[in-house]
Amino acid sequence: MHSTAVAMATAIDAQRLWQRHMAMAEIGATPKGGVNRQAFSPEDGRARQLLISWAQALGFVVSIDDIANVFIRRPGSDANAAPILTGSHLDSQPTGGKFDGAYGVLAGFEALQAIHQAGVTTKRPLEVVVWSNEEGCRFQPGCMGSAVFTGKLQVHDLLAVTDKDSITVDAALQATLHCTAPLPRRSPGFPVAAYIEAHIEQGPILEATGTTIGVVTGIQGMHRYTVEVLGEEAHAGTAPLQTRKDALKAAAAMVGALEELMADDTDTVRFTIGRFEVSPGSPNTVPSRVFFTIDFRHPDQTVIDQLTSQIAPVCRTHARGCEVMVRQISAASPTHFAPAFIDTIRQHAAALALPHMDIFSGAGHDAMHLADVCPTGMIFVPCDKGVSHNEAEHARPDDLAAGARVLAACLVDLANR
Repeated sequence: MHSTAVAMATAIDAQRLWQRHMAMAEIGATPKGGVNRQAFSPEDGRARQLLISWAQALGFVVSIDDIANVFIRRPGSDANAAPILTGSHLDSQPTGGKFDGAYGVLAGFEALQAIHQAGVTTKRPLEVVVWSNEEGCRFQPGCMGSAVFTGKLQVHDLLAVTDKDSITVDAALQATLHCTAPLPRRSPGFPVAAYIEAHIEQGPILEATGTTIGVVTGIQGMHRYTVEVLGEEAHAGTAPLQTRKDALKAAAAMVGALEELMADDTDTVRFTIGRFEVSPGSPNTVPSRVFFTIDFRHPDQTVIDQLTSQIAPVCRTHARGCEVMVRQISAASPTHFAPAFIDTIRQHAAALALPHMDIFSGAGHDAMHLADVCPTGMIFVPCDKGVSHNEAEHARPDDLAAGARVLAACLVDLANR
């Protein structure tokens, strides 16, 4: 195991990995140094095309499935063996950073190239995957590609979902599939022997402790909801306050009550209202509709059940005569990775003499879906001040390369078992 780690450490090209990050970041680049590369957008398509061009130049086999997950394959000596899979996503938040998601794809690709150019033979095939719509900011739910791959969602049930501009998943998905054609089409859900995902931490713990590698032990549970409040439009100057059905005041009361419900002295609960829309948006008209989203996360399923069961009742209690509809759009239980897989990552980090620690992920990742169908693990590397989902997101080249070295060593180890 030590010799494998050392061999992969020398094969990883830190400068090449960094340059690919910078090239990818030019697609959808924002004035403040981040990226806007939302799922199934033209920018998302161009990012896929760039990665595919790199893969085909090296002779790797590239394929795509019905939800536009892209797979880059290096064959193993056993053509019938299930592959070891690694990767992440290329889509971003509207004001996202250069490294969230993209690092997992590019570290996986760098590992694949390093293993290939080092002439290392693996029994199992190795595949790098680009999962579709991990972020879920344009089309809900997030982690759409990995959820379809693992059978938790079906493509046909997602096609009518729309973004804020009323563009459907169907239309955007077809455009993405068209821009990546011609590629061989695969059916979602083929057997996978193991999955490992590299990612920036998106939090401050590794940087604060001077630790290079985070060995991820699990992912906290995440539930998302939409709330629609329907009142009545009225003239701001003439409608008596007592008779109004003001959707905005009702929604504000709901948010305040939910904040009280989610109060947590341990600061473990994560409760976010990420989107809040008011209609008709006229300064002299009583608002008739409010739409907002809820993102709730916690590592303990008991707490999740206790608090989320109260979301709809709290909203109804504070409806102030308005109609309120609460809809759950996704629910993911806490994920706990297999101890043996965690040990594999620890051992390769130790063999490379890299400071490492166990860490629990506060953010959701595609790995939480893969953990239901195969042994799964994650590798974290530090990011500057823990900032993510932000154009200021940054990571050091040396840390990115260190994570890729651990990843490459794990891939060879897993593929030869």
